[in-house]
Amino acid sequence: MKLKINKKECSGNLQIAFGLVATLLFILFIPGLSLAQNVTPIKDNAAVIVDAKPVSARDSGTVEQLFFAAISEKNIEDNKKAAELFGKILQIEPSNDASMYELARLDKLQNNYTDAKDLLEKAVGLKPDNEWYRVALAEIYEKNNDFPKLEVLFNELKRISPRKADYYFDSANTYLQEGKYDEALKVYDALEKIIGPSDDLIIAREKIYLKQNKPDLAAAALEERITADPSQVKYYLLLSEIYGSNGSNDKALKTLERAKKVAPNNGLIHLALADIYREKKNTEACFNELTLAFAIPEVDISEKIRIVTGYFPKFPDPNAKASALELSRIAVNTSPNDSRANALYGDMLFQNEKLPEAKAAYQKSIALNNQVYDVREQLVRVELSQNDMDGVIRDGEDALSFFPNQAWMNYFVGIGLVQKKEYNKGLSYLKNATSMEFQDKQLLSLGFSALGDDYHGMNDIKNSDASYDKALMYNPENVYTLNNYAYYLSIRGEQLDKAALMAKHANDVQAHTASFEDTYAWILFKQKKYADAKTWIQKAIADDKDKSAVQAEHFGDILFFLGDVDSAVSNWKKAKEYGANSATLDRKINEKKYIE
Repeated sequence: MKLKINKKECSGNLQIAFGLVATLLFILFIPGLSLAQNVTPIKDNAAVIVDAKPVSARDSGTVEQLFFAAISEKNIEDNKKAAELFGKILQIEPSNDASMYELARLDKLQNNYTDAKDLLEKAVGLKPDNEWYRVALAEIYEKNNDFPKLEVLFNELKRISPRKADYYFDSANTYLQEGKYDEALKVYDALEKIIGPSDDLIIAREKIYLKQNKPDLAAAALEERITADPSQVKYYLLLSEIYGSNGSNDKALKTLERAKKVAPNNGLIHLALADIYREKKNTEACFNELTLAFAIPEVDISEKIRIVTGYFPKFPDPNAKASALELSRIAVNTSPNDSRANALYGDMLFQNEKLPEAKAAYQKSIALNNQVYDVREQLVRVELSQNDMDGVIRDGEDALSFFPNQAWMNYFVGIGLVQKKEYNKGLSYLKNATSMEFQDKQLLSLGFSALGDDYHGMNDIKNSDASYDKALMYNPENVYTLNNYAYYLSIRGEQLDKAALMAKHANDVQAHTASFEDTYAWILFKQKKYADAKTWIQKAIADDKDKSAVQAEHFGDILFFLGDVDSAVSNWKKAKEYGANSATLDRKINEKKYIE
């Protein structure tokens, strides 16, 4: 249970009691009127017993000075010093309720609720009609789930401030926590006599009726409100919710159809109807209602985003993708200048593999609001998918001018630069990416793998190999690193056993990938395992959708060492037909033998 008390009214440095109200200061501290009292703390709901004794004028002045000094310390957040000063006041004047209150508040900041409770109970005993003392004490009783004491306390607060609605709601909530539903209803009845009918009271009573398993009473109360004011859509919605939560979907549907006649362009009605049709497994009607709701500008874009993202668990079902795309299209057409709507549309276009359209949607979203990093990253991911490295570099660097510490964006720009063979510049971004991230193993593996490619491009073999090793440390299943690292080792004729293990593992993890199969075949060839090499190069050729000159040349090399010279020459010629053009290949064809 959360108290509905207005905390602003309860805050401050008890300038309720001192500082702001000069007349109160006068009464508290005027010589001859101030009394010190021996106080017995209240137990449960007992009264405080007070034995008074006079306080000298000198002590009264000392108390006043100490109090303002304590408030000053509290204002500069030296709570320890403030607590010491309030404690001194209570030594001089044990009945100083204002100091009790302030000291209790400091105790609460230290989670010392036991001492705070004792102090506040004393303060309440001394000043039973002080509203804020009781409010502070109520917060502790609430924390302790001391509902019997809360009952009494809120009844007193209602007596002190009989027109403050929050106290009635808090009082009713206390009864609710104890399961005293009829008592809570009586409190709401009393409040209604003071403030008249209200939506808050309707909803509060509805909750109780449903807890009592009396949905008919809740429905009847709402029907009364509808009769009194049939133009109020909210009552229809509440009524349909009651019917729906109790399994009466047909009644809920009829209620919403009544509402639609009153307000045909109310988006909340269409959304509620969509929920009912979803419950009734009427997918078509549900979607129709959603399209109507999405075409209404007054339906908040956040709600539209929530609904569209609700389709995500159903992906990759093409029907779910298509539905989400259509709803996002309607959303952006309804709110074309909303950056979130454009970003949502871009996401759904991306999910449906409509990359050019997704790119345009993301670009518009960024033009409307350039402060959302996720949209910028999605744009660069699209450009990477399109192999648009110029776009990756341009938009990635622009994003980093706003968000310089984003490791992924540094990685993307680095990748773009490596692909453009701008190795030195790419190195800087890739080093940033791997130094900014410590926990994302996927990014670290990809980042070090890209560093390996970058160093390889600069012929820095030592750092290249070290980077590949780090990439595989973070993700031993990184197939592209396994393949590339193995291939480079084979080209150099180094660590062929290690290369063979990596190449084989890449094929185990991701089978039927022609480039991986070609790499493994080439390593087997380097190991002079020509029969095995032939098996794997044939797999590569079978799995390749394109006519690869590299694979054809490799096949020719393998066949030559298997003694099939004619077939070897035939494949070398195919390689030339497929686009290979080198002096070595020409010599192989002309001399009909393998040339290293």
